[in-house]
Amino acid sequence: MAKFIHNFSEKAPSMVAAAVTYSKPRLATFWHYAKVELVPPTPAEIPTAIQSVKKIIQSAKTGSFKHLTVKEAVLNGLVATEVWMWFYIGEIIGKRGIVGYDV
Repeated sequence: MAKFIHNFSEKAPSMVAAAVTYSKPRLATFWHYAKVELVPPTPAEIPTAIQSVKKIIQSAKTGSFKHLTVKEAVLNGLVATEVWMWFYIGEIIGKRGIVGYDV
């Protein structure tokens, strides 16, 4: 056991340095996109979002969604799935656990 601890204490700094070197550019890329993609909408963008929702509702009423290309339909499905997953992530964060609520 002592030999393991000695070997680990010798290798740990180089392993940490390698992990930091590996993760720095990836974290920089993540933060770049997080600052752009994960910001709440500005007040100027809210009317555009409302018009977009109205357009989706009108499309559902008239059936014009049937004339989407496969690419557009897949992209719409991916966006809907993303919104759905963020809802569930918010639920998990809100209830502070994956299963059930504390009642």
